[in-house]
Amino acid sequence: MTDTLLEIDRLSVDYETARGDLKALRDISFDIRKGEIVGIVGESGCGKSTLISSILRLTAPNTRFRQGEVRFKGEDLLQLPERKMRDLRGSDISIVFQDPMQTHNPVLSIGQQMLDIQHRSKASKAEKRARAAQMLGAVGIPDPEARLDQFPHEFSGGMRQRIAIAMALMSEPDLLIADEPTTALDATLEVQIIERLQELQQQFDCAILFISHHLGVIAELCDRVVVMYAGAVVESGEVREIFHDPKHPYTRRLIDCDPGHIKERARVLPTIPGEVPDLANLPGGCIFRDRCDQAMPRCASQVPPLAKLKEGHHAACWLNHEEAAE
Repeated sequence: MTDTLLEIDRLSVDYETARGDLKALRDISFDIRKGEIVGIVGESGCGKSTLISSILRLTAPNTRFRQGEVRFKGEDLLQLPERKMRDLRGSDISIVFQDPMQTHNPVLSIGQQMLDIQHRSKASKAEKRARAAQMLGAVGIPDPEARLDQFPHEFSGGMRQRIAIAMALMSEPDLLIADEPTTALDATLEVQIIERLQELQQQFDCAILFISHHLGVIAELCDRVVVMYAGAVVESGEVREIFHDPKHPYTRRLIDCDPGHIKERARVLPTIPGEVPDLANLPGGCIFRDRCDQAMPRCASQVPPLAKLKEGHHAACWLNHEEAAE
């Protein structure tokens, strides 16, 4: 499609370890169109952080890209020279990290850090400072001009996360990656950050890749969602479709475990039994088989493909193939 901004095409990423190759990502495929918000959701260890670092090419030395492409505006980022990747980071692609308390340099004022971000700009220092104050105001920081001279420790966690968002949007990027930006915040601040992100996304017309394990945030903010498990995509589709008619057992169990879906008071919160498989020693067949209460004999030996169920909705489960056969 002509409006496709980022396209992940059959991406597989391993980490070389003493125990063998740890298969962090396997055959990942999805895209992000201009101006939309796509959510990535899954348990810890599902590959969300590896996906982000692969897009930005900020990977550990033992990372190996086994196959696939990461195309941004038609160019494969995995093949670009490092100099060109540095030019893209922060200008065309920006990121908001998870912990607002560790995002900023503690010995530099917020204003100085926001000036440093604009190092590519040919504007004067006064113009850059005015731009920084404007961005602080845009994310809801009161008296932004005066607060430029303050240091990170003089701001609350919620304000520091807003400042991180302001810094990420300074260059008006085409793609903003938000890596669980509300995890360290309380519920009230979480709502404020989500609302601010929605407003800024419309204002700057940028696409957002939103990483989270909080289904409520995904449902509130995103247009589409990609569900990952143990390094693979198990389901993807429109947010309404995924939440109202999930087709993969893992997606259904995730939704059932969300406190917002619990109808009656209980002493024990629902969980998904079992553990995420060892990515250095993957079992055969379906990756979710050992934790699935609907597993069939073929799940033990055959890996289900990520099949198209309807326009825009895909799932990797043999149950859907059985239903189609009936």
